[in-house]
Amino acid sequence: MANQTDLRVIRTKKMIFNAFMKLVEKKGLSAVTIQEIADEAMINRATFYAHFKDKQDLYQQIFNKAITSFAKILDADIIRDGNKLKINTIEALLTQLFQEIWANREFFVLASSGTNQNTLAKMLQDLLQKRYAQLFSQLKITQDETPIPTSFIVSYMTSIFIGTVHWWVYSDGSFSPEHLAKLIIQLIANGHLTVLGLEMVND
Repeated sequence: MANQTDLRVIRTKKMIFNAFMKLVEKKGLSAVTIQEIADEAMINRATFYAHFKDKQDLYQQIFNKAITSFAKILDADIIRDGNKLKINTIEALLTQLFQEIWANREFFVLASSGTNQNTLAKMLQDLLQKRYAQLFSQLKITQDETPIPTSFIVSYMTSIFIGTVHWWVYSDGSFSPEHLAKLIIQLIANGHLTVLGLEMVND
């Protein structure tokens, strides 16, 4: 019975998520009402409030879902000897991440667009700062002998990644998750990582 209940909750929340994203894309966040979400999801208002406090809670939970996807790759053991990144592990994890993004393409179209992009970027920046605080503390990057703050580096990396996701989810899908993962690794390995004092190694 518990499993059936859990499945019903998952299905109901997915219906609400999808209805919300469809309406926000059409009308904008501020114009969407709880009643419209309930009508679009074919549920009553009481069912909505059984899962979410209000529209803002729903909005936040959607972004938490996205960050959970990103956390999977960041929580993996991808660093060796302090400054070496495991290329094969990163490629496999990036491929998995892009597969999940494509499977939830409608959400990431919404999350990577307009002001939503700023929300997603801030959450991802916070996640990166926490996960790699020790690594960033070891990086001594300067420009004309002026230290470059790690907050700038994280912001730069995040904007590139979200920009890539935004382009990809609006594309025709000709780039597979595997292809995109390889391309990103090739681009950053030949420039960004060298500047940061990092290197990639086979694992």
